Amino acid sequence: MKRLLLNTLAISCLTIPAALAAAADQQPTREALRIYVGTYTSGASKGIYAGRLDLDTGALSLDGVAAETKNPSFLALHPQGRLLYAVGEISDFAGKRTGAVSAFRIEPAAGRLELLNQQSSGGAGPCHVTVDPTGRNALVANYGGGSVSVLPIGEDGKLGPASAFVQHQGSSVNPRRQQGPHAHSINLDPAGRFAFVADLGLDKIMVYRFDPAAGTLTPNDPAWAAVAPGSGPRHFAFHPSGKFAYVINELASSLTAFRYDAPRGALEEVQTVSSLPAGPVEGNSTAEVQVHPSGKFVYGSNRGHDSIAVFAVDGASGKLQLVEHESTQGKTPRNFGVDPTGRFLLACNQASDTIVGFRIDQNTGSLTPTGQKLEVPSPVCVKFKTSP
Repeated sequence: MKRLLLNTLAISCLTIPAALAAAADQQPTREALRIYVGTYTSGASKGIYAGRLDLDTGALSLDGVAAETKNPSFLALHPQGRLLYAVGEISDFAGKRTGAVSAFRIEPAAGRLELLNQQSSGGAGPCHVTVDPTGRNALVANYGGGSVSVLPIGEDGKLGPASAFVQHQGSSVNPRRQQGPHAHSINLDPAGRFAFVADLGLDKIMVYRFDPAAGTLTPNDPAWAAVAPGSGPRHFAFHPSGKFAYVINELASSLTAFRYDAPRGALEEVQTVSSLPAGPVEGNSTAEVQVHPSGKFVYGSNRGHDSIAVFAVDGASGKLQLVEHESTQGKTPRNFGVDPTGRFLLACNQASDTIVGFRIDQNTGSLTPTGQKLEVPSPVCVKFKTSP
């Protein structure tokens, strides 16, 4: 098992001098994927950055700033691939204590982003957005506001005012981080029938019935799945089989595996494991969880330990078995991305201003650095554009 590096936390990044205009004459190869990177703009970052991943070699290239916007910390691509949506993780939009969600049209040649419009997220500090499989709605989680919203998407890609808004209530045992609700992510099941909101402040994954035609959220029965008090659930991911789901717990540095009852929209816990190696690790918190497209592996990021925890998945039970911890070769890894082919993982090191590439072993799930690195200011989120 590989030894890990211990680093401290921070937030920062650097400007990218390359202009997207030059990229217009450099069409992506058949084996290259366009990538988009969300950032924090309190430092040198200008907004959303664009680049490419070569699926043959793992080579990374950066095209530059795709759109200037404030704190686009999390991104979501429309299923048709022509549109991109970004939260504006702020607490003051249009004179109200709320964040923003921006709609962009993707220019096919160079990948620039054209702003279509912005809407209120309905609460302060939006930190996560997803687009439903029909492409009709953007669903948003507001961390600061402890709430979730649904914003309808028009035929032109623009966002309409919220068609649904739910304010969470309650608290949990951590007096500093769980004094109130903090919705940290919102995800849909593979059928797009249920929405799952990991609320760090409540130690619950809230479950809603989702109607894409009406853009509504209705409390499910059961209305939530609980994790251990003080866990702080953050991000959530389904297994491609639709039989299992996983949540990464920020405060407890753990992952919880669930069995999923699709007809009922119900989660049943089957296991909770540490995201860290044995022994003391000070100042760690987790960030992202993703399942490999094959369903054979689960990955989770550790901030402080600055690593990706790799787990093998038992296909019958959904339970996790530790494979290794791999250093992200940077500080404060936030979101990371596993490309749709399952060949590469890109880790966003927020505090060291880098995105580092790793090749994925298809038999074991283990990670090997490719030697490829992008310098991007305060990278938080990376998404792959798979559609034309």
